[in-house]
Amino acid sequence: QVQLVESGGGLVQAGGSLRLSCAVSGSIFSINAMGWYRQAPGKQRELVASITSRGRINYADSVKGRFTISGDNAKNTRYLQMNSLKPEDTAVYYCKATMTYGVDYWGQGTQVTVSS
Repeated sequence: QVQLVESGGGLVQAGGSLRLSCAVSGSIFSINAMGWYRQAPGKQRELVASITSRGRINYADSVKGRFTISGDNAKNTRYLQMNSLKPEDTAVYYCKATMTYGVDYWGQGTQVTVSS
């Protein structure tokens, strides 16, 4: 299993930037893919960005060109750089690890609030 701890959320004005971090520990070599998800009040959790162990990256259409998923293997940390933030990006952001054996692990989430 793995443990995921997100950080970096906060309050930012529209047009601003934030970088979220997801610190990963545990069985990191059994991770098949990692992703960032978000859930706004009253809405379903949705995929924001994901990256597979082979480096394949996928973004939600709503964040393409504004958000970038990346990682630092030496620090066992994955990042989500968020630029040109909009009020509709306000949500709790979660990090998820999908293991090679099909189990998902989630972090506790970090709140991102974008004011207009």
